[in-house]
Amino acid sequence: MAAAKTRLHSLRSSHEDRETARHIPDTPQTRSPAYRLAFADDDFLCRDELRPVRLQLELLKPEMLLDEAGVRSTIVLFGGARIPSPDKKDTARTKTLAELSSFYEEARKFAHLMTKRSLETGGSDDVIVTGGGPGVMEAGNRGAMEAGGRSIGLNIVLPHEQAPNAYVTPELAFNFHYFALRKMHFLLRARAITVFPGGFGTMDEMFEALTLIQTQRMERVPFLLFGRAFWEKIINWDALCDAGTISPEDLDLFKFVETADEAMQIIDTFKD
Repeated sequence: MAAAKTRLHSLRSSHEDRETARHIPDTPQTRSPAYRLAFADDDFLCRDELRPVRLQLELLKPEMLLDEAGVRSTIVLFGGARIPSPDKKDTARTKTLAELSSFYEEARKFAHLMTKRSLETGGSDDVIVTGGGPGVMEAGNRGAMEAGGRSIGLNIVLPHEQAPNAYVTPELAFNFHYFALRKMHFLLRARAITVFPGGFGTMDEMFEALTLIQTQRMERVPFLLFGRAFWEKIINWDALCDAGTISPEDLDLFKFVETADEAMQIIDTFKD
């Protein structure tokens, strides 16, 4: 990232010293890892003792860049990476995944509708944010791009090779090491949360957000689960209530929807 054009002090820039340090004389002393500038030493920054610093950096970088991009509020779109687009459903690994491909189109349509509306007021509010991967996440970023707007992708480094989907706005494409910080950034600006069918990752994100709202650690926002049949088959919500492990009113924290239009209507009429 280039140095800021407006300096708040007259001291020498860290960017200048970093560049100067690349052209110092080659001696046994300068070749020593100890001589590297601490902030430009990747090995040092990756030490276990520096974990608090890395956590802070993963909090600060997306926050600062989103502020600089003028993103005030977001619409969160969680969902499975394995759900194919309808034109690829014949290649799905299971019959159920093929059937769930309809939610790819609903995610795409929802993001398109929300982004169109966002652009009417300048494009700083209700910006679509996804995990930046394939499947439903791709559909969300795709719908936003097709509407002519921006969208955010919060990717994470995984053991298998991956890259952000092609529809994420490049300057709003972020990469994370820590799942916890990634989930925090999903919710910091959230004005609504939508959850499409997915697997462990989607359920992890969904339940953390629900827990924060349930415990009043986060303000209540529209919380929409796309696909009642899927979610009621996967999770026995009533059994949790009957067992007393959640309260009856906790079931009011979310609503089931089937279509993008239905989701838009609920968000528009939401009252905390």
